Amino acid sequence: MARGEQIYTLREFLNIDGVYEHHGIDYGDGTVIHYRKGTETIERTSKEYFTDRRKVYVKRYPVRYIADTVIQRAESRLGERKYNIVFNNCEHFATWCITGVSHSQQVKNFIPLLYHINVEQISEPIKQAILGVKTDVDTAELVNKALADIKIAWENIQPEYKQVKQEINTWQKVAVAAVKQDREDLARAALMRKKKHQQRADELEASLQKLATMTETLLRSQDLIGKS
Repeated sequence: MARGEQIYTLREFLNIDGVYEHHGIDYGDGTVIHYRKGTETIERTSKEYFTDRRKVYVKRYPVRYIADTVIQRAESRLGERKYNIVFNNCEHFATWCITGVSHSQQVKNFIPLLYHINVEQISEPIKQAILGVKTDVDTAELVNKALADIKIAWENIQPEYKQVKQEINTWQKVAVAAVKQDREDLARAALMRKKKHQQRADELEASLQKLATMTETLLRSQDLIGKS
């Protein structure tokens, strides 16, 4: 590990090993810049605090900024409090510092774009697991079932969401091209199609936000559940 590297640790949840990763930027002097858990603020803390005595991994990239640039980018966001588990989490921040692109592979792989699945059916077992509501089913089993449902939803819905986003970009280009050709009729038609796809994307995003809140609650409550 060296100055300007993107490092991460695997965090456990109940009996599930390595459910999520916590990312940060190694400052090279025994400190790390990262989204600090609890404050949801980008801070520079000791590496010991960041790792919490867990094994540390380095994320490698074929093309990336030099170390000094990475550090400068990380420092430019110190104090930021715009944490969002889906759109601006610790991995988004660290990847942006390294590559210039805000990206979270674990969100892409795990947290679904919820639409067809019934949110209420998932929230009830989560509520039971977190609040300790009496049930005949083991807490860990409830959580595992909820996570399994989430994964299934992701695998079913992600292709549709990606297609919708592509359609939005395509119709925007069509509208621009039509305007350049003085075809206002075609431009209006293209923008109407873009609007239809945007409405669909908004529906998916609204559902995603509901699930994100539940997922974040699960992850944040790991210590509470583990001690119950």
